[in-house]
Amino acid sequence: MPDPADALSTRIANKRDDLIALTQELIRIPTLNPPGENYHAICDYLERRLRKRGFHCVFERATGAPGDSDAYPRWNIIARREGKRAGDCVHFNSHTDVVEVGLGWTFDPFGGELKDGRIYGRGACDMKGGLASSIIAAEAFIEECSDYAGAIEISGTADEESGGYGGVAHLAQLGYFDPKRVQHVIIPEPLNPDRICLGHRGGWWAEIETFGEIAHGSMPFLGDCAVRHMGAVLEKFETDLFPAMAARHTEMPVVPEGARSSTMNINSIHGGQGEPDEESGALPSHCVPDSCRIIIDRRYLIEEDADGVAAEVTGLLDGLKASRSDFDYKLTELNRVVPSMTDKSAPIVTTVDQAIRDVTGKPPEYVASPGSYDQKHIDRIGKLKNCIAYGPGILELAHKPDEWIGVDDMITSAQVIGHSLFALLTPNKT
Repeated sequence: MPDPADALSTRIANKRDDLIALTQELIRIPTLNPPGENYHAICDYLERRLRKRGFHCVFERATGAPGDSDAYPRWNIIARREGKRAGDCVHFNSHTDVVEVGLGWTFDPFGGELKDGRIYGRGACDMKGGLASSIIAAEAFIEECSDYAGAIEISGTADEESGGYGGVAHLAQLGYFDPKRVQHVIIPEPLNPDRICLGHRGGWWAEIETFGEIAHGSMPFLGDCAVRHMGAVLEKFETDLFPAMAARHTEMPVVPEGARSSTMNINSIHGGQGEPDEESGALPSHCVPDSCRIIIDRRYLIEEDADGVAAEVTGLLDGLKASRSDFDYKLTELNRVVPSMTDKSAPIVTTVDQAIRDVTGKPPEYVASPGSYDQKHIDRIGKLKNCIAYGPGILELAHKPDEWIGVDDMITSAQVIGHSLFALLTPNKT
């Protein structure tokens, strides 16, 4: 008698053309965030497809979430298909938003062009290819094992690229990730088809503003330059903070290697008057800037804590206030995310581990993500620990020009997902 798991893999491989077309169609819906475009359109598309496969679909708008407005409503879809008898629910969560296009593209960012086994477009690997792979895997599983137990859920959620508060965080607050309702979660983020991502580092974001006094630019001695004060902050970061962070290392299996230390990025700097409109041709006036602001993005390790991270930055600023004439500052915390790590013995981990071995013939690599993703909300708000990221794509391609996803990787990941569904929802099959 043929092995049903092998038959499922064959069925998925035979859906290659459908997988390519689905991925292309998802890429061609430009769900740019910010501002948060076409969320309802992509939910409509997913609802039309999944309803035909027997899924019951619900739309949830995250009214009041950051960024939600009548112009750019934060829409999410949750599709659920019940099995023939009681059992666990396996949930696949994918974010539908993509980041700005940026410069340097040689392909149409929303064309979904297929070339040499790769599909190109913004969001191809992060993470519409993963969403398509999970849908194909679920559909093939339903066709091959129509008498499965439990339930399958597929969600397409908003705003992961800006924190997930209009997406998974909102759904978690509504109870969609209650462990009584959902038992296993796979997030098909691009981590390669032979890797299991157990979690992610923490994040602490803040704005720092330094102050001065406005004066005529020809007589700066009559004012106080806020940009120079910020320069002292940046110098203190260079001499004290960056070396201290580089010396810290984590036991988390974070990839790439550089992210196993604490890191901080200075996202932006704004000082003085705003730049004139390019079309106006106007020259700037001559003023000493009385304000300068930076946004910092501090990623911290599971061995650290957010309060300590904040105190370290505040301590450096207070030191400057004590030592530098007329220095003053304002620090505003923008957001914080606690590190998340799923135990290797969790059921979803051991199940996907075995599925990777069965499909690829080799054991998986265990990793953690340098940046946070929606596992943070499933863990902290939903109180569901049995969650991993697993999906096709190369992490380093995310947010880059000419972003792409490999079709073979999507097939492999879909087969792993299919084997995982088989193990979790057909426990009596042989």
